[in-house]
Amino acid sequence: MAQTLAEQIISRAAGRPVRAGENAVVAIDLVMMHDSISPSIIKVLHSELGAERVFDPERVAVVIDHVAPAATIQNAEHQANLRRWVRQQGIRHFFDVGRGISHPVLVEEGLARPGMVIVGSDSHSTGYGTVGAFGTGMGTTDIALALATGRTWLRVPETVRVQAHGHMRPGVSAKDLGLKVAREIGADGATYQSVEWHGLDELSLGERMTLATLSIEVGGKAGIVVPTGAAIEAHMAQHGYQMPEWLRVEARATYSRVVEIDLSVLEPQISVPHQVDTVVDLSALGRVEVDVVYLGTCTNGHHEHMAAAARLMKGRKIAPGVRMIVVPTSSEALLRATEDGTLATLIAAGAAIGTPGCGACIGRHMGVLAPGETCLFTGNRNFRGRMGSPEAQIYLGSPEVAAATALAGYIAHPAELV
Repeated sequence: MAQTLAEQIISRAAGRPVRAGENAVVAIDLVMMHDSISPSIIKVLHSELGAERVFDPERVAVVIDHVAPAATIQNAEHQANLRRWVRQQGIRHFFDVGRGISHPVLVEEGLARPGMVIVGSDSHSTGYGTVGAFGTGMGTTDIALALATGRTWLRVPETVRVQAHGHMRPGVSAKDLGLKVAREIGADGATYQSVEWHGLDELSLGERMTLATLSIEVGGKAGIVVPTGAAIEAHMAQHGYQMPEWLRVEARATYSRVVEIDLSVLEPQISVPHQVDTVVDLSALGRVEVDVVYLGTCTNGHHEHMAAAARLMKGRKIAPGVRMIVVPTSSEALLRATEDGTLATLIAAGAAIGTPGCGACIGRHMGVLAPGETCLFTGNRNFRGRMGSPEAQIYLGSPEVAAATALAGYIAHPAELV
């Protein structure tokens, strides 16, 4: 029987053929944990499970990204304890403050690869689908069990197939596609399903991660962008590995739903407060003035996203009364933006640059919102209090819209800058 990508990956990890709806115990290729809930994970691992060591230190990655640098004494203490634990466990794949957000970092390092099963202590671990892995987020106890045993159990998910056709127009990007899908199927439209993204061979790695991380926002257990195209081939060549022969799109695979999107008519999409699936065409939004434009996160803080904003902002200044905060997704993205002039352009326009990491996406530091403020955010969530005060208003949009908005002072179409 033909299988979806999720079924193929889980079959390989379970050591037997599986179908959607079955339960399967699977071997884990990589476990990721970050600073935010590491104290709880370590406590469960040692005190409740009685495990002194992780199952394989070479298959564990630890990242300090959620509150990086530490914003409080308590953060600093937790992170110091985590560093000591990493040394004691002999974990080599450790990425400290400034390296960036876990998901893009593990892709950049070549640790996440096509066909892997990767579990992480973060809901946006669906991001490993950027390179055709089955990535999924899990809670404290499940991550502790994974660290102790190298195994977990899954109900094999059904798959929603998103089929893109045509090419995007200038000023439209993967963020608009992701928001359009949320608009079409709703925030629970793919609950405990794998979202499989097709017809997108031309996308960069950063744009693929936009879609993979947004998959959780429609309820996805995983989000897998079909791992074909020039960007994937170049990435594999860079890290010296090849696509598994067994991983491929099978024509007769069964999908729970197929969502067809014509990219040629797609226009910029805006998610309005306070739900990610409350999405409208930018042209229908009306005039919404903003206080803050925040460009960053694992969804839209990659080099290509900063570069897209810089191309629109070159030689211009942000509007009076508007703050623009740019937080790169990783040190690699920051370095590229430094080398090609992207960073200089953004700074000259009036943007403030933050340390690579999650920043204000989780409402903890580096740009949290005050009561009554309105933000155009390139991230993935806009529920009340996500970025600070529950009395703030968060609109989600693309990096191109972010640039236009910073310059105009209100949520604006990139075409207004031409």
